[in-house]
Amino acid sequence: MGSSEIHVSRDSERLALDTRPPRLLLFSVSLLSAAALVYEILLMRLFSIIQWHHFAYMMISLALLGYGASGTFLALARGFLLPRFGVAFVVNAASFGLSAILCFLAAQRVPFNALEILWSPREWGHLVLIYLILTPPFFFAANCIGLTFQRYKTTIGRTYAADLSGAGIGALAVILLLFRVFPLTALALASGVAFAAASLAWLALAMRPRKPIIPLVAAIPALWLLVHWTGAELRPVEYKSLSQALKVAGAARIAERSSPLGLLSVVRSPEVPFRHAPGLSLNSEVPVPEQLAAFSDGDGISAINHWDGTKNSLGFLDYVPSALPYHLLPPKPKVLVLGAGGGSEVLQAIYHDAERISAVELNPQMIDLVSRDFAAFAGRVYDHPSVRVYAAEARSFTAASTERYDLIQIALLDAFNTSSAGSYALNESYLYTVEALKTYLAHLKADGFLAITRWVRLPPRDEVKLFATAVDALTGSGPSAPERRLIWIRGWQTSTLLIKNGEISGLEVADLRRFCDQRSFDLAYFPGIEAQHTNIHNRLKEDYLFEAATALLGPGRESFTRRYKFDVRPATDDRPYFFHFFKWTLLPEAFKLKGSGGLSLLDMGYPILLATLLQSALISALLILAPLGVLMPRDGGGIARALRYRVFGYFFAIGLAFMFTEIVYIQKFILYLGHPLYAVAVVLAGFLIFAGMGSRYAAGLAARQADAPIIRAVKAIVGVSAVYFLVLPPLFELSIALPAPAKVIVVLFLIAPLAFFMGMPFPLGLTRLASEAERLIPWAFGINGCASVVAAILATLLAIHVGQFWLMIAALALYGFAGVAGPHRLNRSPP
Repeated sequence: MGSSEIHVSRDSERLALDTRPPRLLLFSVSLLSAAALVYEILLMRLFSIIQWHHFAYMMISLALLGYGASGTFLALARGFLLPRFGVAFVVNAASFGLSAILCFLAAQRVPFNALEILWSPREWGHLVLIYLILTPPFFFAANCIGLTFQRYKTTIGRTYAADLSGAGIGALAVILLLFRVFPLTALALASGVAFAAASLAWLALAMRPRKPIIPLVAAIPALWLLVHWTGAELRPVEYKSLSQALKVAGAARIAERSSPLGLLSVVRSPEVPFRHAPGLSLNSEVPVPEQLAAFSDGDGISAINHWDGTKNSLGFLDYVPSALPYHLLPPKPKVLVLGAGGGSEVLQAIYHDAERISAVELNPQMIDLVSRDFAAFAGRVYDHPSVRVYAAEARSFTAASTERYDLIQIALLDAFNTSSAGSYALNESYLYTVEALKTYLAHLKADGFLAITRWVRLPPRDEVKLFATAVDALTGSGPSAPERRLIWIRGWQTSTLLIKNGEISGLEVADLRRFCDQRSFDLAYFPGIEAQHTNIHNRLKEDYLFEAATALLGPGRESFTRRYKFDVRPATDDRPYFFHFFKWTLLPEAFKLKGSGGLSLLDMGYPILLATLLQSALISALLILAPLGVLMPRDGGGIARALRYRVFGYFFAIGLAFMFTEIVYIQKFILYLGHPLYAVAVVLAGFLIFAGMGSRYAAGLAARQADAPIIRAVKAIVGVSAVYFLVLPPLFELSIALPAPAKVIVVLFLIAPLAFFMGMPFPLGLTRLASEAERLIPWAFGINGCASVVAAILATLLAIHVGQFWLMIAALALYGFAGVAGPHRLNRSPP
């Protein structure tokens, strides 16, 4: 008998004797789950850098697809793998560690161009190839967890608790990690953690011989060396602003900073200087100074201007549309700049003699670049006596502030090509919602102005949506009608919307017209405007902005938004997708004009999300249906058939419901915590850790006691969610000014009871299934994983179209369905 046969025999003996997993093995499961979650979030970060933000949803889908594929694989291979549990666990854990870094390096070499996906079948193939390349690491991690479920089937809750707790810790750890190291280094560390998990499993299961543990441990530093010594680097697509800038002769990256908030790259281009002054009038006689360009994740350019400390050198900043409010305000205004970036808007306020300037910038590393690394170059703008700089999220800072301002200015920080490509279409943005504008207006002094500048796009999209949102915010919010409080102008590249905390006076209209005439800017709207006042300097075939303003302020507002080519309905906190403009009715026209560039009318983020959903749904269906013929009972009994349908419905429903709920609360807490990545980390950690506790509690319940706890858990989920929808808005308003650590505690406190009960239905269902039809366990695991694959993308689509409230209603309805139609509702076991 060979040595491998001896090991298999020993594994088989332990399989029969052990009923509880060793604690060290559970720790290994936790480590592996943490590494998998770190890998998932890192892929979001990495693809935001090399592609765009909307690939974050594909990364979630990929993770869950790997888990679904694992369920199918284990359903088919359990007879071979279970007797070899120890070897299978270690091999899969080590395979995750190796493939995590290699798969990403391979995937970024796929020549995928997201901008061509609608008209190039080749790009669909590239997208599928990326899917296939990035799935294996998640598949290997899920194999370890699924095998442990089956190996210790009587204590599934313990394993599930270790799995969820580890993933929750990983969600927090990756944020801390990204503040310390660059994303590729973090990826190598995550791979090393997987090898550590494999080593611990070898020890926990007392596997022989001990020598193989040496290369497992040695692989941990080897992966770090692989990244650093081979010169592995991120390769952003050539269509990003940073890639284009670096193609210019002499351009060089002179500084780089990384954090969870973004990868900042500073570029100097001495031979072809940067001239970043969006909307600068051709009438300006003051030259744009030397500039350094700071790119966030390869886009979102912000200029760091070389300033000699004199006001005269800043004269060019008076010849952009965003300078308008300074010509309407009294001297020495008090200014709040939201999105200070490299400091251009701060310099503009200094030029116009602002008495006090509060500059708010989300990324503290950007502040450090301007105030420390390039302080001398920037003229120490952030150390100017009138300037106070705050590292904070714009809306949260404003809501927490007790001050009032003469001017609140929202800077233009996204790149024009990114905006034109629709790359922000899927970003939740609470900066431009109806509720946000009301918050800003509440912090203005009497007769103060809110000024927002956007790119001019033809046909217009976000400019019109912003105006519609402003009209909604003003309607019923004061004694003056919206048409008396709005000013709208456009240059050749940007437009600026002013909202006044009061009525526009005749003197202000005169100053407005003088400002525009001197700079050749066009009037789009002011109180009393007539058609002959518009479309004079930068002539368009149609004066889109004037026509939109007239329609949106008139009785046919609803009709206009329905007829308009793009979705320009006002953004709200319930539907915070300001940059989503896609309409199905535009699709035929865009394809008809394909040869003349008509497809550029479509924002790419939304079609890519649809393409991802179609792919994931197709693959998920195959993974669920494929093992049916192998797993289903062949006796023809009615109960076996009923069990099949109930297992499918129950685990599919709770998979959808869990993801829907999780995504709703991630979106809700973005506003409260101040940044999407913080919300993802804290909410994921909270849900996973407390759901793990709920699972651990469920582990103590016998299989035949599962019925009542499942129903009670479903009732608790519905009840807690109903209470939260009532209390969260006033609670957020009361506690928005708390420091960040306190708000994290509030979020975790709120998540705890809901997540605890949400952690119970899955392990209780598996436990009950173990007593009814044990071989359906891996299939149920796969169904749940595949449902989650679809839910991760479907939830975003539903949130875009119907809002967070109805998405949560759908989640609760799915939990209700699971409570009344699951396998626990059968009266007898199958034969």
